[in-house]
Amino acid sequence: MAQEQPIYGIIAYPITPFGASGIDTARLTALVDTMVNAGVHGIAPLGSTGESAYLTFDEWKTVVDTSVAAVDGRVPVVVGSSDLTTAGTVARAEYAEQAGANAVMIIPVSYWPLSEREIVQHYTAVSDAISIPIMAYNNPATSGIDMSPALLNHMFESVENVRMVKESTGDIQRMLDLKELSSGALPFYNGSNPLVLKALLAGATGWCTAAPCLRPAPVIALYDAVAAGNADRATEIYEELLPLLNFIVSKGLPTAVKSGLEIAGEPAGVPRLPLLPLDDDDRMTLASILAAVSPELAASPSA
Repeated sequence: MAQEQPIYGIIAYPITPFGASGIDTARLTALVDTMVNAGVHGIAPLGSTGESAYLTFDEWKTVVDTSVAAVDGRVPVVVGSSDLTTAGTVARAEYAEQAGANAVMIIPVSYWPLSEREIVQHYTAVSDAISIPIMAYNNPATSGIDMSPALLNHMFESVENVRMVKESTGDIQRMLDLKELSSGALPFYNGSNPLVLKALLAGATGWCTAAPCLRPAPVIALYDAVAAGNADRATEIYEELLPLLNFIVSKGLPTAVKSGLEIAGEPAGVPRLPLLPLDDDDRMTLASILAAVSPELAASPSA
């Protein structure tokens, strides 16, 4: 089991590269290494960006093992460990812990809508099976299940290993409510790329994002500017990044990021069906957006 490390700052979400024989582990290793060397504060494989929902369990385990080995203890690893069933989620969380993950991220996904009682039981079962922290992930746009700030705070108080929340609704009030309900004790992380500046200024502990796959330097610079209290610099960087953030969200993270890597001459395969690569018009738009975002933007920490 990995030692517990503070989880904060830029939590980067790598895509899952595919090659002719399945997971391209060499490409994944290189991508993770590039982002860690660039200065991200954490790596979170196997979320929406990593196409976790489209992988077999064996493929999922390959991504876990490859990511943990590539990070090599330099930053925390938060493994997306969600499954349609509680048993499947527990199995993934247990594997992630044994592989050396520092935390797991769990989103409740289910064919049937879940009641709050069922959601609490789901997280409790995972918590009882592992000893590393759980990041409760709220993203009703992908899961179909919306966890209220009151429910998330209740689980923070009552489920032992639920220790943080990734809030992805794009509603800043949700984050403010989490902060108020927990008297500031519950760490929350922004999962809505276009909301990032407001979220960080509101006290988000970190930003969970796929953008470092394409432009790590300005993403880190934005976080550093907020941390240094330089709101003007943070706003300047945010406005430069915003077209890219809006585009990758609107076109789907794995689809857009993989196309962006291909445009950059670093192909990582295409998304797994039923997802498709960007069409020609969208590829041209993304190429133009990437050209406008400096890949070497440095932070200016002075206030």
